[in-house]
Amino acid sequence: MPRNALTGTRIRERRVLIGMRQAELARAAGISASYLNLIEHNRRRVGEAHLAALAHALGVEPAALIEGAEAALLEGLRGAAASANRAPFPELDRIEEFVGRFPGWSALLAAQYARMIALEQTVERLTDRMTHDPHLSSSLHEVLSAVTSVRSTAAILAETEDIDPDWRARFHRNLQADTERLAAGAEALVAYLDASAEEETGLAAPQEELEQWLAAQGYHIAALERAQPPAPDALIAAAGELASTSARALARDHLHRYLADARAMPLAAFRAALVQEGPDPGRLALRFGTDLPAVFRRLASLPNEDGAMGLVSCDASGTLTFRKAIEGFPLPRFGAACPLWPLYQALSRPMTPIRATVEMAGRVPRRFLTFAFCQPSHPGGFDGPQVLQALMLILPAPGTEAAPAQAVGSSCRICPRIGCPARREPSLVAEG
Repeated sequence: MPRNALTGTRIRERRVLIGMRQAELARAAGISASYLNLIEHNRRRVGEAHLAALAHALGVEPAALIEGAEAALLEGLRGAAASANRAPFPELDRIEEFVGRFPGWSALLAAQYARMIALEQTVERLTDRMTHDPHLSSSLHEVLSAVTSVRSTAAILAETEDIDPDWRARFHRNLQADTERLAAGAEALVAYLDASAEEETGLAAPQEELEQWLAAQGYHIAALERAQPPAPDALIAAAGELASTSARALARDHLHRYLADARAMPLAAFRAALVQEGPDPGRLALRFGTDLPAVFRRLASLPNEDGAMGLVSCDASGTLTFRKAIEGFPLPRFGAACPLWPLYQALSRPMTPIRATVEMAGRVPRRFLTFAFCQPSHPGGFDGPQVLQALMLILPAPGTEAAPAQAVGSSCRICPRIGCPARREPSLVAEG
């Protein structure tokens, strides 16, 4: 059985190239369209028999659909071509020939493209961080204050010839103190940046402690999937990443919800239902007799091999209260997110499911299928205030999504869509 990560991607690319619809290919290969959709997005492995049938329907050899050693190079070069702002890109159908004849140049171009994307992402994160991170802002203010003081003192000493010796000595002492303060501030700033270089930005809130701990486990808590799971407090006690009392409290609430979802939708049964129903939260909720938010959380907590799914939630203020990112759909760490997200549309339409295809801004815009839902609650009783929570599930858009997509971004500060009608503030990133 082929176990290659990009077999589904090659099947989808070949189908799109010859202009065949997903339903047509599924019918020709004798499989369901929903199962083909999972294969094309690398969420299901494809057996030898199905691979042969798909290859025959696509008019290629099965080997052409199986990932080779050059797959990473091909993906890198396709990304570089897509980012060149030339549509259609000439000779796109000869990429495999180019890789075969010039593997060295191919590797260089793919590496340079990957480096460029990584640097752009770093710039976006640092821009967002410089705008909202209070620790970074304080450190920069301290450095600038010390620089200003040193400059003023040095100017007085350089431009005044008849300074009293006592005052000159006092200025020298001030200059020494300010330079020491400048050195200490610069050292602290560099240490702060270096300490967070291996992570997204460094931790600044209990929510981020929880998200870092969950990310290290792929957001899948395997221990809670057992027939006799451990108590959530036992898992929290063993989690060194949860340093603060607030983070442990957030983790306790999250694990109790996770455990309730796992009991209502056991992993094996949920996986089987996912194959039959596809990633349709409504059908899955009906099948297990639960609500949509629980299904959203369950889908986002599946192991990585079941496919990439992102999840984000917010309260009535619009503040993001949970973030599980998916590649190509960046979630802002500080400040408000894009007001055009279906997540925020759901806030104004409680208990109304919203399904929307969105296109995230970027050098290579990517489409995603989103499901959003807002559920009200009354924790203070019947006469208490209504509390709203909205959730948005994020999946890669299937190939059958032909309808126009809503253009969205991450947040206004770093969104390149300068003509967006919902923009709150000017963008620091020009649209290329």
